[in-house]
Amino acid sequence: MTVTEVYLSKCQHILQTIQQQQPQIQQAAQWFSESILAGRMVHVFGSGHSRIMVEEMWPRYGSFAGFNPIVELSLTFHNLVVGANGQRQAMFLENVSGLADRILRNFDLSSQDTALVISSSGTNIVPVEMAEIFQKNGIKVVALVTKEHSEASSSKRTDGKKLTDFADLVLDTGAPVGDAMVTLAGLDTPVSPGSTVGGAAIVNCLKAETAQLLTQAGRPPKVLSAAAVVGSERAVELFEAAYDEHAHRLAKMYQQVGIPSYVSDSI
Repeated sequence: MTVTEVYLSKCQHILQTIQQQQPQIQQAAQWFSESILAGRMVHVFGSGHSRIMVEEMWPRYGSFAGFNPIVELSLTFHNLVVGANGQRQAMFLENVSGLADRILRNFDLSSQDTALVISSSGTNIVPVEMAEIFQKNGIKVVALVTKEHSEASSSKRTDGKKLTDFADLVLDTGAPVGDAMVTLAGLDTPVSPGSTVGGAAIVNCLKAETAQLLTQAGRPPKVLSAAAVVGSERAVELFEAAYDEHAHRLAKMYQQVGIPSYVSDSI
């Protein structure tokens, strides 16, 4: 087999692993649809490269309002690699206790919300504390991890707890320990990770299942669609409507947050 064939074969195994999780995916989608139908949101968080799955959920073609993408640049901006805003700092901040609380201080959380927290290892402090805070607020948490990798990894928390310890439901990307999937002759470390493939596939399964439930409930989502598919006028209409709906939903996350003011009291 060529190395490309090896990688694609590993990806097929990932897809089989995801297919076996259909009941869990459908359960998560049920919770997500209930939040969206209630006018609330599904909070989606990922640090490091898990940001990729957050952006895959919303906003992009084939996605719709109802998801709150929580992305902190200090934890996810990898382009410079070294120097100011470099990867070393991001990896350090990912394990600073208390940062998750500072992030979520910005939102007026409700038990009607749900959350999807993404972390391949499920061991870094910020995503673990994020899930812990969500649960303390009565919010159902869906964790997206790489099961084999998480089980083989040690938590950065002193109590040893991982993301899966604060999850109402766990989904598995299907990638192997260490993530990289291709072993080459003469190279002592494997290359080409698989968690992004599995993570993106699961996110889009969740999206499709949620869209079906919303449609069946009489609230079909306004899906961002290409002009090549729906025509230019309809594409613009959908984009504007979806973005406005997102703004309306997000407004609820801010209007009663924190210390009351005469503005919040008048709402």
